[in-house]
Amino acid sequence: MAIKTLDERLARIHANPHGGNDYILADAKDADMALSIGAPGRSPERWPDGEMKHKTLAEFRDQVTDIVHQGLVDIMLMSASTAEVLCMEKRLFEKSRVTPAARANDTTDIHIVRGSRYPSQPSLPFRTATLDHIMCGQAECEPGIQHLGPDLGLYSITFANDSERDRIALEAYKQFRLEAEIKGFRHFLEVFDPNVVGMVDPTELGGFINDCIVRALGGVTSRGRPVFLKIVYHGARAMEELVRYDPHLVVGILGGSAGTTYDAFKLLAESKKYGARVALFGRKINNAENQLAFIRFLRLLADGEISPEEAVKAYHSVLEKLKIKPNRTLREDRELTTGIMNYGGGPVKVSVPGLVPGTGIAAKPSTNASMKSGVKQGGLSIKSTDSELVPDFSKMTSAEKVTWQKARWDRILGR
Repeated sequence: MAIKTLDERLARIHANPHGGNDYILADAKDADMALSIGAPGRSPERWPDGEMKHKTLAEFRDQVTDIVHQGLVDIMLMSASTAEVLCMEKRLFEKSRVTPAARANDTTDIHIVRGSRYPSQPSLPFRTATLDHIMCGQAECEPGIQHLGPDLGLYSITFANDSERDRIALEAYKQFRLEAEIKGFRHFLEVFDPNVVGMVDPTELGGFINDCIVRALGGVTSRGRPVFLKIVYHGARAMEELVRYDPHLVVGILGGSAGTTYDAFKLLAESKKYGARVALFGRKINNAENQLAFIRFLRLLADGEISPEEAVKAYHSVLEKLKIKPNRTLREDRELTTGIMNYGGGPVKVSVPGLVPGTGIAAKPSTNASMKSGVKQGGLSIKSTDSELVPDFSKMTSAEKVTWQKARWDRILGR
C-alpha cells in the first residue's frame, strides 16, 4: 500500500501547527447520498427534446478514477457503494497516494429529493452505511478483509439550536465514535449550519458553530476525535478564533455551490490565510468545465504558488487551448459572488444580478439598500440589515419559506 499524502500532511501540520505550508485538498464525490439522480452532474450532450439530463453513475465513477490517477487531491470522498466498486473491486487506491474515504452518515437535511421538503425540516440523524460495509463490503468484516475499503469517513452533524434535537444528534455521534474506535475507523467531522430558519441570529452564526464544535468535542479523548473538521467558512474572524483555541484541531472548509471560478479559488486562498488547512470541494469541482485542470489550479493555490486572480486567468487559458467552451466569459468568471471577504462573517451583500441577496431567488432589480421591513421584492417579503436585504420570515408564507430553504441548500450543496 502506497504512503498517503494525507498522513504526511497531517503529521507536518501537527509538528508545526503555527507554520508550514501544508494544505489538504479533498474531492467530494459522495453526492449520490444527497442529490440522487442529479449527483453525477449535468450531461454535456445535447438532447433533442431540450431536456436537461445528467451523467450516468458509470461516467461519474470514471471521473473519480481520472482524478485519483492525476494524484493532486489528498482525499477522495465517495459513497459506500462507489467505494466498494473502486476500492474493493478495482483496487484503484492500492498504488495511489490518494486516501479513499466514504460518507459514514447521511442526515435528513441532505436528502435532496425532487418534490420533497426534507431539507426545510429540522435535521434528524441517520446512517445508511455501516462501518463494516464501508471497510469490507459486508455486514461483518472477517480477518484479512477489514481494510479492503476505506478506513476514513465523513460524519456529518447539523445543530438546530434545539436542546432535544441536538441531544439526539450528539447521542448518535457518540455511538458512531464508539463503534469507529473499536473498529479502527478514522473520521472527519462535518458541521453544517442550522437548517431551520431563524434558529440562530445570522450575526451570531460563526460563534454559534465554533462553540458547538468545541463543546461537542470537549469530552472526547484523542482516540475518538476527528482528524479534521469540515465547516462553512464564516469569515476570517470566526476562523481565527477556532484555530487559535486549539491549533491541533485541524479546520477545513466546505465548498458550497459551484459559483464562479474566482469564488472557489478565492475561498481556498482566504481560508488558508486565516488558518484553515483543508478544503473539501464537491460541486465546485464537479461543475467545472475541465475537472482535472480545475484541480491542478486548486493544488497550485493550496501550495501558495499562484494567486486566485492569476489562477482564474490561467484556467481560462487552459480551456481555450483545450478548445473547451467556458461556462462564463473570463470577465464574468473573475467576479466574486460570495461574501467570503467579510472579516466579521456576518451578513454581506452577494453580488449576483437578479437575485434577492442571501436567498438565491429571482428578484426585481433594486438599488435601495435601506428598504424597510415588509417591502415585497421578487415575491418575497424582505427586510434590511446594515449591509444586506434578507427575507423577513415573519411575513413569508409557508410555501415561500420552503422555497427559500431549498434555494439555501441548493447553494450549500451546489445543486
